[in-house]
Amino acid sequence: MKIYLYLSLHPEALIASHLPPEEFGAYLAVGTQKHSRGQAIIIEVDPAMQSDYPPFQDIATRCLPHRDGSPRRSTYLAIYRVLEHVPVAALGRMHLVTHDGRVLSLSSAPLVPTTDRCFHLYQEFCPVTPRVVSTLDPAEFCARLTDPTQPVNVPKIVFAELTLGQLAHEIESPAVGNLPYASLVHLRDCLRELNQKPGKPTKVTVRNVSDDVLYRTIQGGFYAGQGRALKYFPMPSLAELESVHHEWWRSAQASHGS
Repeated sequence: MKIYLYLSLHPEALIASHLPPEEFGAYLAVGTQKHSRGQAIIIEVDPAMQSDYPPFQDIATRCLPHRDGSPRRSTYLAIYRVLEHVPVAALGRMHLVTHDGRVLSLSSAPLVPTTDRCFHLYQEFCPVTPRVVSTLDPAEFCARLTDPTQPVNVPKIVFAELTLGQLAHEIESPAVGNLPYASLVHLRDCLRELNQKPGKPTKVTVRNVSDDVLYRTIQGGFYAGQGRALKYFPMPSLAELESVHHEWWRSAQASHGS
Protein backbone atom coordinates (compact mmCIF):
# COMPACT_ATOMS: atom_id res chain seq x y z
CA MET A 1 0.00 0.00 0.00
CA LYS A 2 1.47 3.35 -1.05
CA ILE A 3 2.66 5.67 1.70
CA TYR A 4 2.28 9.43 1.37
CA LEU A 5 4.19 11.94 3.48
CA TYR A 6 2.57 15.24 4.39
CA LEU A 7 3.86 18.37 6.07
CA SER A 8 0.98 19.99 7.95
CA LEU A 9 1.46 23.71 8.52
CA HIS A 10 -0.96 24.39 11.37
CA PRO A 11 -0.18 22.74 13.60
CA GLU A 12 3.26 21.88 12.24
CA ALA A 13 3.61 18.13 11.86
CA LEU A 14 5.03 15.39 9.64
CA ILE A 15 2.38 12.77 8.91
CA ALA A 16 2.50 9.47 7.02
CA SER A 17 -0.71 8.16 5.48
CA HIS A 18 -2.04 5.66 2.99
CA LEU A 19 -4.60 8.21 1.82
CA PRO A 20 -3.97 10.27 -1.33
CA PRO A 21 -4.18 14.07 -0.96
CA GLU A 22 -7.92 14.60 -1.54
CA GLU A 23 -8.89 11.81 0.85
CA PHE A 24 -6.30 12.84 3.42
CA GLY A 25 -7.35 16.47 3.25
CA ALA A 26 -10.97 15.52 3.86
CA TYR A 27 -9.96 13.27 6.76
CA LEU A 28 -7.80 16.00 8.29
CA ALA A 29 -10.57 18.59 8.03
CA VAL A 30 -13.62 16.65 9.19
CA GLY A 31 -12.31 13.36 10.60
CA THR A 32 -14.18 10.08 10.27
CA GLN A 33 -17.12 10.89 12.53
CA LYS A 34 -17.84 14.31 10.98
CA HIS A 35 -17.82 15.95 14.42
CA SER A 36 -14.80 18.20 13.96
CA ARG A 37 -14.22 20.77 11.23
CA GLY A 38 -11.13 22.78 10.45
CA GLN A 39 -9.21 24.41 7.64
CA ALA A 40 -5.84 22.87 6.81
CA ILE A 41 -2.81 23.51 4.61
CA ILE A 42 -0.59 20.55 3.79
CA ILE A 43 2.40 20.00 1.50
CA GLU A 44 3.42 16.66 0.05
CA VAL A 45 6.94 15.53 0.93
CA ASP A 46 8.93 13.17 -1.27
CA PRO A 47 8.96 9.86 0.69
CA ALA A 48 12.11 8.78 -1.17
CA MET A 49 14.21 11.65 0.17
CA GLN A 50 17.33 10.75 2.11
CA SER A 51 17.65 12.26 5.57
CA ASP A 52 19.33 11.70 8.93
CA TYR A 53 16.28 13.22 10.63
CA PRO A 54 14.93 10.34 12.81
CA PRO A 55 11.23 10.74 11.86
CA PHE A 56 12.15 9.86 8.28
CA GLN A 57 13.54 6.50 9.35
CA ASP A 58 11.56 3.23 9.20
CA ILE A 59 8.39 4.89 7.92
CA ALA A 60 7.25 1.68 6.22
CA THR A 61 7.25 -0.18 9.53
CA ARG A 62 5.45 2.62 11.37
CA CYS A 63 2.72 3.31 8.84
CA LEU A 64 1.15 -0.13 8.44
CA PRO A 65 -2.37 -0.98 7.29
CA HIS A 66 -4.84 -1.92 10.01
CA ARG A 67 -5.28 -5.61 10.82
CA ASP A 68 -8.38 -5.77 8.65
CA GLY A 69 -6.36 -4.44 5.69
CA SER A 70 -7.87 -0.97 5.74
CA PRO A 71 -5.51 1.96 5.10
CA ARG A 72 -3.78 3.81 7.91
CA ARG A 73 -5.21 7.33 7.76
CA SER A 74 -2.50 9.07 9.75
CA THR A 75 0.71 8.22 11.56
CA TYR A 76 2.26 11.25 13.20
CA LEU A 77 6.04 11.08 12.80
CA ALA A 78 6.97 14.47 14.28
CA ILE A 79 5.19 17.52 15.70
CA TYR A 80 8.08 19.91 16.37
CA ARG A 81 10.59 21.73 14.14
CA VAL A 82 9.62 19.68 11.11
CA LEU A 83 9.94 22.20 8.28
CA GLU A 84 13.58 22.97 8.98
CA HIS A 85 14.49 19.30 8.36
CA VAL A 86 12.72 19.02 5.00
CA PRO A 87 14.80 20.13 1.98
CA VAL A 88 13.00 22.63 -0.21
CA ALA A 89 13.59 20.31 -3.18
CA ALA A 90 11.64 17.54 -1.41
CA LEU A 91 8.47 19.64 -1.15
CA GLY A 92 5.79 18.62 -3.63
CA ARG A 93 2.29 19.95 -4.22
CA MET A 94 0.50 22.15 -1.70
CA HIS A 95 -3.11 21.35 -0.79
CA LEU A 96 -5.56 23.90 0.63
CA VAL A 97 -8.34 22.21 2.60
CA THR A 98 -11.62 23.93 3.51
CA HIS A 99 -13.63 23.33 6.68
CA ASP A 100 -15.79 20.73 4.97
CA GLY A 101 -12.86 18.84 3.47
CA ARG A 102 -12.70 20.14 -0.09
CA VAL A 103 -9.16 20.23 -1.46
CA LEU A 104 -7.50 22.61 -3.92
CA SER A 105 -4.12 21.32 -5.09
CA LEU A 106 -1.39 23.78 -6.11
CA SER A 107 1.67 22.75 -8.11
CA SER A 108 4.87 24.76 -7.95
CA ALA A 109 5.76 27.01 -10.88
CA PRO A 110 8.60 29.35 -11.87
CA LEU A 111 8.58 32.52 -9.83
CA VAL A 112 7.69 35.69 -11.72
CA PRO A 113 9.52 38.72 -10.24
CA THR A 114 7.24 41.30 -8.61
CA THR A 115 7.69 44.81 -9.99
CA ASP A 116 4.22 46.34 -9.82
CA ARG A 117 4.07 47.47 -6.19
CA CYS A 118 6.13 49.33 -3.60
CA PHE A 119 4.87 47.53 -0.51
CA HIS A 120 3.97 43.92 0.26
CA LEU A 121 1.90 42.24 2.95
CA TYR A 122 2.98 38.74 3.97
CA GLN A 123 1.31 36.13 6.14
CA GLU A 124 3.78 33.62 7.58
CA PHE A 125 2.46 30.12 8.28
CA CYS A 126 5.37 28.01 9.48
CA PRO A 127 7.34 27.88 11.71
CA VAL A 128 6.05 31.27 12.96
CA THR A 129 2.79 33.09 12.21
CA PRO A 130 3.12 36.90 12.21
CA ARG A 131 1.70 39.19 9.51
CA VAL A 132 4.35 41.50 8.09
CA VAL A 133 4.54 44.49 5.73
CA SER A 134 7.71 44.78 3.68
CA THR A 135 9.45 46.60 0.86
CA LEU A 136 11.02 43.28 -0.19
CA ASP A 137 9.58 41.12 -2.95
CA PRO A 138 8.86 37.44 -2.07
CA ALA A 139 12.31 36.12 -3.08
CA GLU A 140 14.09 38.88 -1.17
CA PHE A 141 11.80 38.43 1.83
CA CYS A 142 12.54 34.69 2.00
CA ALA A 143 16.28 35.20 1.61
CA ARG A 144 16.43 37.81 4.40
CA LEU A 145 14.17 35.94 6.81
CA THR A 146 16.21 32.72 6.49
CA ASP A 147 19.61 34.43 6.57
CA PRO A 148 21.42 33.12 9.68
CA THR A 149 23.50 36.31 9.86
CA GLN A 150 20.37 38.36 10.57
CA PRO A 151 19.51 38.90 14.26
CA VAL A 152 15.99 37.55 13.64
CA ASN A 153 15.81 34.52 11.36
CA VAL A 154 14.25 31.10 10.85
CA PRO A 155 15.77 28.01 9.15
CA LYS A 156 13.01 27.83 6.50
CA ILE A 157 9.71 29.60 5.94
CA VAL A 158 6.30 29.07 4.36
CA PHE A 159 4.32 32.23 3.68
CA ALA A 160 1.82 33.85 1.34
CA GLU A 161 1.45 37.34 -0.04
CA LEU A 162 -1.82 39.11 0.80
CA THR A 163 -3.35 41.92 -1.18
CA LEU A 164 -2.85 45.53 -0.11
CA GLY A 165 -4.94 46.94 -2.93
CA GLN A 166 -4.14 50.59 -3.60
CA LEU A 167 -2.10 50.75 -0.39
CA ALA A 168 0.65 48.82 -2.19
CA HIS A 169 1.32 52.04 -4.16
CA GLU A 170 -0.30 54.89 -2.23
CA ILE A 171 -0.28 54.71 1.56
CA GLU A 172 -2.74 57.58 1.92
CA SER A 173 -5.13 56.38 -0.77
CA PRO A 174 -8.77 56.52 0.42
CA ALA A 175 -9.69 53.81 -2.11
CA VAL A 176 -9.13 50.76 0.07
CA GLY A 177 -11.97 48.76 -1.46
CA ASN A 178 -13.02 45.81 0.66
CA LEU A 179 -9.73 45.05 2.39
CA PRO A 180 -10.82 42.81 5.29
CA TYR A 181 -8.01 43.52 7.76
CA ALA A 182 -8.97 44.41 11.33
CA SER A 183 -7.23 47.78 11.64
CA LEU A 184 -6.46 49.70 8.47
CA VAL A 185 -5.26 52.62 10.62
CA HIS A 186 -2.55 50.45 12.15
CA LEU A 187 -1.72 48.95 8.75
CA ARG A 188 -1.22 52.42 7.27
CA ASP A 189 0.96 53.39 10.25
CA CYS A 190 3.20 50.38 9.62
CA LEU A 191 3.49 51.25 5.93
CA ARG A 192 4.33 54.86 6.81
CA GLU A 193 7.12 53.65 9.10
CA LEU A 194 8.63 51.61 6.26
CA ASN A 195 8.35 54.61 3.97
CA GLN A 196 10.07 56.90 6.47
CA LYS A 197 12.87 54.45 7.29
CA PRO A 198 14.46 53.22 4.04
CA GLY A 199 16.86 50.98 5.98
CA LYS A 200 13.97 49.09 7.60
CA PRO A 201 12.64 46.49 5.09
CA THR A 202 10.02 44.79 7.28
CA LYS A 203 7.52 45.65 9.99
CA VAL A 204 5.29 43.26 11.94
CA THR A 205 1.65 44.33 11.84
CA VAL A 206 0.18 41.38 13.80
CA ARG A 207 2.45 39.30 16.04
CA ASN A 208 0.53 36.05 15.89
CA VAL A 209 -2.29 35.28 13.47
CA SER A 210 -4.38 32.29 14.51
CA ASP A 211 -7.41 32.91 12.29
CA ASP A 212 -8.11 30.83 9.22
CA VAL A 213 -6.89 31.99 5.83
CA LEU A 214 -9.25 34.28 3.96
CA TYR A 215 -8.36 32.98 0.51
CA ARG A 216 -9.72 35.96 -1.40
CA THR A 217 -6.88 38.02 0.10
CA ILE A 218 -4.13 35.84 -1.41
CA GLN A 219 -2.20 37.80 -4.02
CA GLY A 220 -0.13 35.63 -6.31
CA GLY A 221 0.20 32.57 -4.12
CA PHE A 222 2.19 30.74 -1.48
CA TYR A 223 5.94 30.38 -1.04
CA ALA A 224 8.24 27.89 0.72
CA GLY A 225 11.95 28.43 0.90
CA GLN A 226 15.36 28.83 2.42
CA GLY A 227 17.83 31.42 1.21
CA ARG A 228 17.54 31.65 -2.56
CA ALA A 229 15.90 28.23 -2.83
CA LEU A 230 12.26 29.15 -3.16
CA LYS A 231 9.19 27.22 -4.32
CA TYR A 232 6.24 29.21 -5.58
CA PHE A 233 2.70 27.81 -5.50
CA PRO A 234 0.52 30.17 -7.56
CA MET A 235 -3.17 30.50 -6.75
CA PRO A 236 -5.57 30.10 -9.67
CA SER A 237 -7.10 33.29 -11.03
CA LEU A 238 -10.48 34.40 -9.73
CA ALA A 239 -12.07 33.38 -13.03
CA GLU A 240 -10.57 29.89 -12.72
CA LEU A 241 -11.64 29.59 -9.09
CA GLU A 242 -15.20 30.51 -10.00
CA SER A 243 -15.36 28.07 -12.92
CA VAL A 244 -12.91 25.16 -12.74
CA HIS A 245 -12.72 25.06 -8.92
CA HIS A 246 -16.22 26.32 -8.18
CA GLU A 247 -17.08 23.82 -5.42
CA TRP A 248 -13.83 24.49 -3.53
CA TRP A 249 -14.18 28.25 -3.94
CA ARG A 250 -17.78 28.25 -2.74
CA SER A 251 -16.74 26.21 0.30
CA ALA A 252 -13.77 28.49 1.02
CA GLN A 253 -16.01 31.56 0.87
CA ALA A 254 -18.73 30.00 3.01
CA SER A 255 -16.14 29.18 5.71
CA HIS A 256 -15.88 32.92 6.39
CA GLY A 257 -19.54 33.68 6.27
CA SER A 258 -19.33 35.52 2.96
